[in-house]
Amino acid sequence: MNINIEKITHTILYMLDNKVANLNDKKVAIILFLIDYNHLENCGEKIFNDVYIKTKRNPTPKTIGSIFDVIINDIDLDEEDERLYIIQEFLEYLDIEIFKKEKFTELKFIKMEESFDENIFSKDEMKTISKVITKYKNETPRRMANVCFAIDKVRQTANDEVII
Repeated sequence: MNINIEKITHTILYMLDNKVANLNDKKVAIILFLIDYNHLENCGEKIFNDVYIKTKRNPTPKTIGSIFDVIINDIDLDEEDERLYIIQEFLEYLDIEIFKKEKFTELKFIKMEESFDENIFSKDEMKTISKVITKYKNETPRRMANVCFAIDKVRQTANDEVII
């Protein structure tokens, strides 16, 4: 796993600072995809280095999606499982609350003492992050998933296959 958890957590801090509506694990996953897709198209590289898999509902970041599943399902990880390290690093920046609804469970993110640090991103990365977050700030995760399925590369990718 070669993801940049520091950039992911700071992007979530940025979303919290900018009062992004309906911010849960699903919306974070979709925003991360849209940011990486956008940045790859315009700058030739991804920001977060996760792999995005097409599912029937939305693109899912492979590593972060796995982390969210571990947290939601309260899975005990072996001390040598790399996901444990990623979760510990994640929790240095953010607290996560689990909300059980009637038909699903979602994660909500809570800012702690850590502040957003723009300096860990390049100017191009900040431009992409700001553009995507501003555009989708008030959208629901469901509407954002629909945006993803309007992208040719997403539509052309088979379910459970890598999009980017």
